[in-house]
Amino acid sequence: MTENDIISVISNMTGESNTGIVLAYYKMAKGIVINKAFPFKNDITEVPEKYIGNVIEIAVYLLNKRGAEGEISHSENGISRTYGNASVPDDMLDKIIPSVGVF
Repeated sequence: MTENDIISVISNMTGESNTGIVLAYYKMAKGIVINKAFPFKNDITEVPEKYIGNVIEIAVYLLNKRGAEGEISHSENGISRTYGNASVPDDMLDKIIPSVGVF
């Protein structure tokens, strides 16, 4: 799947038409997945193919969170929202198996 294909999928899933915004969230999600999959390597820049779905899922979650996705509490008149996690829920990251090696 090319980067343009991924951007298109994220855009279609969220309804976000601004490519710059979608690209920013894609890059953020990509970084989150790389950091989880390769916690001790700083030279990895590409996500393994098996984790592309995770990148898309996380990017969509983060984009949707700009509204109300991920809320666990909501007040109306005073407008108070509480999210389950400050970033990405652990159950999304649990699907990514960290790579380890010998130093």
